[in-house]
Amino acid sequence: MAADPSFVVGIIGNVISILVFASPIATFRRIVRNGSTEDFRWLPYVTTLLSTSLWTFYGLLKPGGLLVVTVNGAGAALEAAYVTLYLIYAPRETKAKMLKLVLAVNVGFLAAVVVVTLAALHGGVRLLAVGVLCAALTIGMYAAPLGAMRTVVKTRSVEYMPFSLSFFLFLNGGVWSVYSVLVKDYFIGVPNAIGFVLGTAQLVLYMAYRKATPPPRKEDDDGDGEAGDEEEGLAQLMTGQAVEMAQRRARLHKGLSLPKPSGAPLSSSPRDGLGSIIKSMSATPVELHSVLHQHGHGHGRGHGRFEPVKKDDDVEADE
Repeated sequence: MAADPSFVVGIIGNVISILVFASPIATFRRIVRNGSTEDFRWLPYVTTLLSTSLWTFYGLLKPGGLLVVTVNGAGAALEAAYVTLYLIYAPRETKAKMLKLVLAVNVGFLAAVVVVTLAALHGGVRLLAVGVLCAALTIGMYAAPLGAMRTVVKTRSVEYMPFSLSFFLFLNGGVWSVYSVLVKDYFIGVPNAIGFVLGTAQLVLYMAYRKATPPPRKEDDDGDGEAGDEEEGLAQLMTGQAVEMAQRRARLHKGLSLPKPSGAPLSSSPRDGLGSIIKSMSATPVELHSVLHQHGHGHGRGHGRFEPVKKDDDVEADE
């Protein structure tokens, strides 16, 4: 006797989805090892916990919804572990804010949905109400990486949109779309079809920009003195020790003509900023929107800014 096609597809979907849910394990190993949540965002884990909990409830209400229960039950267990670990290692202020939201959303709201659904709704209306709610949350989760896609186009770099995550989102959306057709469940089908389209778009974007060279930033037309990426990066490579040497040189050659303070700010290597952005990445679909919130900040004027180092031709011209 041949196996039911929907069951086979559902099993494949379970495996892929659990891999996606398990992808932040490396992140939380780092959090536990360092004893700090660093710059990782906590909201994606809270929202994903709510989504998987609601889908588990939907699977319990739906006849033949065993595969929906298994995948989302496993996802809810993993997300609950992530939320717990984050609460343990988060700073005090963050912990208080996060705990309030967890109690309000993952406990209060979820309990209200379950109670209202079971007490006030009957028959097919139960499945309809919970299904619409689950579909809306899933669409929001799949749409979250749009911010990362915008960043890829803007920076011409795929550094902040990992191929593996985009590929698994593509597979996940595709497999569950096929499953929804086989079992005729549009609440599962619509959000996952959207996820499949967005996952495909991410893969196309990745192939288009994976070898692209980020263009240098030019000085603004309004003359605000903002240097291009090359000059800015060169100036930023000067550490505090180099600044002190420059200041000593200025005192020794007080009468000479020296560059006036302007240009790029003196700071640590720009890779430090990019490192904090990379740490904000998350392996779940909703985590991808948190990337780059620290990238691209403008540099204000003021003391401690110096012109980029002149080229040899410029030095000869000055002489």
